[in-house]
Amino acid sequence: MGANYQQIAKDARLKVLDLIYRAQVSHIGSNFSCIDILAVLFEKIDLDKDKFVLSKGWAASSLYYFLWRKGRITEEELDSFCKEGSKFIGLAEPITPDIMIAGGSMGLGLPGAVGLALAKKIKKEEGKVYVLMSDGEMQIGTTWESALIMNHHNLDNLVVIVDNNGLQAMGKTEDILKMPIEIDIDGHDYGEIEKALDTHNGSDFIIAKTTKGKGVSFMENNNLYHYKGLSKKEYEDAKKELYG
Repeated sequence: MGANYQQIAKDARLKVLDLIYRAQVSHIGSNFSCIDILAVLFEKIDLDKDKFVLSKGWAASSLYYFLWRKGRITEEELDSFCKEGSKFIGLAEPITPDIMIAGGSMGLGLPGAVGLALAKKIKKEEGKVYVLMSDGEMQIGTTWESALIMNHHNLDNLVVIVDNNGLQAMGKTEDILKMPIEIDIDGHDYGEIEKALDTHNGSDFIIAKTTKGKGVSFMENNNLYHYKGLSKKEYEDAKKELYG
């Protein structure tokens, strides 16, 4: 591994913590579960050729952070997160050329990504389309319809990653989905993530086992932090723990 993914992810968690606390919004747990995946992906992706779709759009603050890190948005835009009048809200919306598909309503990201990948293939364009989904989206009919289309057209330029943190808004995924989700990789092991991205051939999903709230002990596997805003004490305790 060439990049220091651990440091990249640490910096991302600290900034996302600040953004979410200052805005007094939610979804800190969902953001922290996917940051390690995004840390690797955004080191590899070439946004002049590749496209990224955040289907779990409630992790928008993490997306904005990595777009800023790639020089695609300004620091002023990043710091405007959820402030009055800002277009950088808590759900990913097509507000910049790098966010082409809205995320937030589950089941929309993959159909959009399939369309983008099919268009690339028809036009014989370089690059891939990457989409990050939630495990809750495995319950959505459009997910399975899109998977059939993806395979029918042999979209080997489409990389689908599922952030399987085991929790969704109203409970455990296994209790709601009522079917097992087979795990492919550890979504916090940078080597496994990198290998999966480098070797993926577009024929299936990459299922990444993650921990909701990863990096802060009192948030980990605690579904309270799906919707809960952070108190000053929680913010300070989380920041202290992340700094280590």
